[in-house]
Amino acid sequence: MNVPMAKAKAQLAELVKRAQAGEKINLTRHGEIVATLSAPARPAGSKGLFGALKGQIWISDDFDELGPEWDEYIK
Repeated sequence: MNVPMAKAKAQLAELVKRAQAGEKINLTRHGEIVATLSAPARPAGSKGLFGALKGQIWISDDFDELGPEWDEYIK
């Protein structure tokens, strides 16, 4: 879909909503495409950021225990 810049300014929220839904929006100036709105590209099958490494990271049970070299600082 091609949209002139003047019209895009007035309808930006609606155009972004349509781009999020997968529609490609071309912004034009004097009939020439100057920018494109589209949803961010993600590789097929990729997970979202949160939880992406679940089960792949292990933290030792004694991770937060200090060794004897810290004794003088915690007195």
